[in-house]
Amino acid sequence: MASPLKPSIRDLDPRGSSLLIRERAVDPDFVILDVRTPREYEMGRIEGSVNIDYHSPGFEAELERLDREKTYLVYCLVGIRSRNAADMMEELGFEDLVNMVGGIRQWHREGLPIIVGR
Repeated sequence: MASPLKPSIRDLDPRGSSLLIRERAVDPDFVILDVRTPREYEMGRIEGSVNIDYHSPGFEAELERLDREKTYLVYCLVGIRSRNAADMMEELGFEDLVNMVGGIRQWHREGLPIIVGR
């Protein structure tokens, strides 16, 4: 079984994700992607994130419109939807994906900042 030289999906915990966000803060090729529902997104999200609902019927079509050359930090509530979304993105040819293990729930538990509302 051959493994890729560079896996396209990396797992990071919330602290590691926070560091990555700070390092790439002004990088237009870095996207924070929240794959929760719009209601969940409004209840608390990472600043600068964009929301594409994993449960939306058009989810895969929305992913297909994204720039495959960019780096995506993908997160959800606890890390399951984000991992599934990252797997889908990998299948679509995205090459630089980060899955935030533990999701926004763990992010919040660690006292990292969230934005509430629209």
